[in-house]
Amino acid sequence: MAASPPIAAQPDTDRLHSHCCYCSMQCGVDLIRTERDTGPAWEVKPSPDFPVATGRLCQKGFNSLGHVVHPERLLVPQWRKPEPGSTGSGWHQASWDQALDEIAGRIQSIQARYGPDAVSVFGGGSLTNEVCYLLGKFTRVALRSRYIDYNGRFCMSSAAAAQNKAFGIDRGLNVPLEEISRSKFIILAGTNIAECQPTMMPYLLAAKKQNAIIVTIDPRQTLTSKIADIHVPLQPGFDSVFVNALLYVILQEKLYDQAFVEEHTNGIDEIHKAVKAFSPDKVSMYTGIPVEMIRTIARGFAKAESGMVLTARGVEQQVNGVEHTLNFINLCLLTGKIGKPGCGYGAVTGQANGQGGREHGLKADQLPGYRMIDDPAAREHVAGVWGIDTAELPGKGVSAYELFDKIHDGEIKAMIVLGSNPVVSSPNSDRAIDALKKLELLVVVDLFETETAEHAHWLLPGTSFLEAEGTLTNLEGRVFHRPQAFLPPGESMPDYKLICELAERLGRGQYFRFESPEAIFDELCRASAGGKADYSGMSYSRLQAEKGLFWPCPAPDHPGTPRMFEDGVFRHPDGRAKLHGIVPGMPAETTDALYPYILTTGRNGSHYLSGTQTRRTEALMKKTPVPVAEIHPSLAEKLLLRFGDRVRLTTRRGSLVFDVKISKEIHPTTVFVPFHWAGEHSINRLTNDALHPISRMPEFKICAVRVERADRETIASDPENAAETAPDPAPAGSKSTRAGARRPAAASS
Repeated sequence: MAASPPIAAQPDTDRLHSHCCYCSMQCGVDLIRTERDTGPAWEVKPSPDFPVATGRLCQKGFNSLGHVVHPERLLVPQWRKPEPGSTGSGWHQASWDQALDEIAGRIQSIQARYGPDAVSVFGGGSLTNEVCYLLGKFTRVALRSRYIDYNGRFCMSSAAAAQNKAFGIDRGLNVPLEEISRSKFIILAGTNIAECQPTMMPYLLAAKKQNAIIVTIDPRQTLTSKIADIHVPLQPGFDSVFVNALLYVILQEKLYDQAFVEEHTNGIDEIHKAVKAFSPDKVSMYTGIPVEMIRTIARGFAKAESGMVLTARGVEQQVNGVEHTLNFINLCLLTGKIGKPGCGYGAVTGQANGQGGREHGLKADQLPGYRMIDDPAAREHVAGVWGIDTAELPGKGVSAYELFDKIHDGEIKAMIVLGSNPVVSSPNSDRAIDALKKLELLVVVDLFETETAEHAHWLLPGTSFLEAEGTLTNLEGRVFHRPQAFLPPGESMPDYKLICELAERLGRGQYFRFESPEAIFDELCRASAGGKADYSGMSYSRLQAEKGLFWPCPAPDHPGTPRMFEDGVFRHPDGRAKLHGIVPGMPAETTDALYPYILTTGRNGSHYLSGTQTRRTEALMKKTPVPVAEIHPSLAEKLLLRFGDRVRLTTRRGSLVFDVKISKEIHPTTVFVPFHWAGEHSINRLTNDALHPISRMPEFKICAVRVERADRETIASDPENAAETAPDPAPAGSKSTRAGARRPAAASS
């Protein structure tokens, strides 16, 4: 069992400071020592000292200590004998020396037989910048493998690709959060902030107090939509169609900022051409959105003295997600609402450090500082910092989900998973499970035996957010220091030390002689120098004194960059932003007579990602113990649903049974299920693994589904409700699960 209570890293204090482990707001938390009947304990309180969350916490933040002290917490290394999944197999405890020696030996054996790329790494978006950086370096220097990616690929990769295409640089929000309260017209597209980033809501409410207009675009009328002046109930996949109608009005009525467009952008002719066929009248026919609503939003945003567009996974987790995001960016650029007070575009990052992870080496195609791995100058710079020959750096790998393709193809034989649970978070996840079963070596580093760890050969105890010092980068590009609050329990080892120890046993220890997270950060800053995400002017002392700094921050005397593009200069070689004419594309999978509805997934306010932490937090599980399928009353009426009935959802990948919620606040063609659960409750067993050709983002938000009332006798006789193979093949003429999506495997953006 985990130590109870945890042992403070500073034993002579009754108040410790940290940051919440969950969403990208990274709210400050204080841990207060208290006395209870059972002895001393710690309580979580919102910290008034961090400038982001305005002294608030959400329900997950208040309960963030729950999983840290959970009795299932791993405390020692463990290995399986004889093999995972075989009869009589089970975990056996091991010493760290035994674990690391054995793992290193098996890695060397596999690479001797199959080459360096036979070993892969799957990282996580909640790791500190230091661990992200070190894991990327470890993969490329110690393993000498090209195969690394992380679960952030499932989060912001479409928005990252879009921002790079439009601005020449990608930072989640290109303005600080406080700018939201100054904006007069805010469009929230595919983002449910009230449940996913609750402590961000005060900024929106402050804007409303200043008479701002808020528009939400979502197939569901979410808690966020409750504060909106206009809610657009758009069917998933029609985002670019709808935005083209807004652009049509702005251009037709000459409401765009002509001076800004001429001086600071390229591509206006592309926009004119692309929107010709998307008049409000036609788009209203396509979408059911009233013509006057379209015109009101277009005119309101264009004429407002300031405006902002924020997007999230609803727009981005599609095979057309890059294009949808680019079209929303077009709105900002066409109206000149960028680089000015109360103006800007932002992708609302989901994970704690989804931003920092891709900036410093967890993505298959990137080196520290947001450098591209196939850029000769970038390779030379980073190799110089690392002290290796440039030729030693491997090339570009593949995206997170495509790592499983490489396993199925026999190219990858081993995988190290750190801070992620891809069995739950991957689309068409049974295919990912089948891949993991083929590995000769699977090493999982985590706090618990996750669903992914059920298939592991070695399970190593990691450290929680309260035990790991380091830096993180929140959704607005603010880099901040998170101190260590507690000592690691049991024999768990800080992640950075684990990586360094394993590198030592692989014969590459000379490149990993770090005595502290601060030493890693100092090297990270040198490696990022001159890159787009330049941290070279930062240090722990500055971050602590200034409560964070916005990148780019290229010199010790540089103040950081809270608002980007203030000078009107973008990061393309000519200094201009790029407008993109978007011709809306079809989803990878369309509805038909067999699968007439659209399944979309998302988050629930009580849970986070794969649920590894929140499903082990009693207060959160009491509030939301199981996922519920949300459907429209018209569908419930067709199914003749009665009180207590459940529904069976069937896609081309399988079938599962869920409890049901009937709500007028969802689009009639759409079924919504949150994705935080595993096994019989894992909706990602049904989702589509088609990938965007550039961002390699899977299409979580759209797949064709059949909805039926579940037979009560079947449920009673099959309580596990395991996903079964779908009985119906893809009909003639339709796209198969991955048809049109297995485009060139290069991972870019």
